[in-house]
Amino acid sequence: MKRARQFYRMLMEASMAHARWDYETSMNILKDKKKLWILGLMLIPAALTGLALAADQFLGGYKAYQPAFYNPSIFVVSIAVGLGAGLITGCIGAGGGFIITPALMSAGVKGILAVGTDLFHIFAKAIMGTAIHKKLGNVNVKLAVAFLVGSGLGVTGGGYINRAIYEYNPILSDLFISIVYVVLLGFLGFYSLFDFLKLRKSPGDVGAHGGESDHGKEAASGKVGLPAKLQASKIPPLIAFDEDLTPGGKRIPALFVAISGAIVGFAAAIMGVGGGFLTFPIFVYILGVSSFTAVGTDILQIIFTAGYAGIFQYAIYGFIFYTLAMGMLLGSLIGIQVGALTTKVVKGIYIRGFYALSILAGFVNRFFSLPEKLNQMEIINISDSLAKGLSFVGLIIFFLVIGVFSVWVIGKFLGNIKSLRGEV
Repeated sequence: MKRARQFYRMLMEASMAHARWDYETSMNILKDKKKLWILGLMLIPAALTGLALAADQFLGGYKAYQPAFYNPSIFVVSIAVGLGAGLITGCIGAGGGFIITPALMSAGVKGILAVGTDLFHIFAKAIMGTAIHKKLGNVNVKLAVAFLVGSGLGVTGGGYINRAIYEYNPILSDLFISIVYVVLLGFLGFYSLFDFLKLRKSPGDVGAHGGESDHGKEAASGKVGLPAKLQASKIPPLIAFDEDLTPGGKRIPALFVAISGAIVGFAAAIMGVGGGFLTFPIFVYILGVSSFTAVGTDILQIIFTAGYAGIFQYAIYGFIFYTLAMGMLLGSLIGIQVGALTTKVVKGIYIRGFYALSILAGFVNRFFSLPEKLNQMEIINISDSLAKGLSFVGLIIFFLVIGVFSVWVIGKFLGNIKSLRGEV
């Protein structure tokens, strides 16, 4: 139980670290008129592509690895999905990206296409909005190189597995991705709900953009736990880091850094989440790297991992739906701005409750889709009407929860727009 609790805290800090990057990146785009013009120009071909595809109803055929069906409403759904994810990220300071792939799959997009499209959306946002020159002073080049080598191997392996499963059986591919999300969202969602119920008894001040915990600072010292054991190892070559923060600096075998990168890259390629939600806590809790050094490397990792996975593992094989990626980017930029401003007039405890419900809604959505997939695979034997009915119930619950959360946040924003005017 204690280890599970620690793992949950690590995932939450991971989610918050990625959310801070997402918020900063989005603000860099929104505050730059040239980038907004570029975004506008990017949306034009996306809209034209949507109209052209709507006339044809299909993106090609089974061999082209596209959604089973396309119509303009899916583009609208992608904007709504991006908006909901942005609102969650901006409000809670915890990643709303967990809901993107389940939401796209619920809208009729094949799982592997949802993963590839989400990675491309993350990469597009990263290259447009990341002010990398501001963070280069924090990057340890040797740490970054070792980590990215491992990340590249992990991405390649994860992308290959996803494509191989899809080519073997598209239904099995959706089933595999759904199971991965059921496990992750179930674990994160139930623990988030328990945390909310505990905080409701003694709420205090639950902020949106939390910093590194005391436990994280202790781990980053490299004097306790797993970081101390790894840094005590002398497997060559050794990488020196944090020389400016610790007398004589700290050292760790490059092998452990590369293995960490491989884990992040593999998870990113399988789930379509960019990998940033894992990098920060792995650096701090496992490798014992200071948050100061981890931040810059995390930014480099997101750009490299999402770019390499999105382009070389999915796009060149036909697994990117450009129109949806642009819709999600547009929606998330609006949502994250509104969500961040709303935190100034809403108690964090209520938003944390909605976050837990949103994650659990994603869990229910994918969990209720499993009987239909298992039935299609002939692993279980139930009526088609029951299987489709369960899947539909999961879809309704998911979009109802996300929709209510989004309407509530937007309503709070509009209701307090006068007091927020100076913040916009």
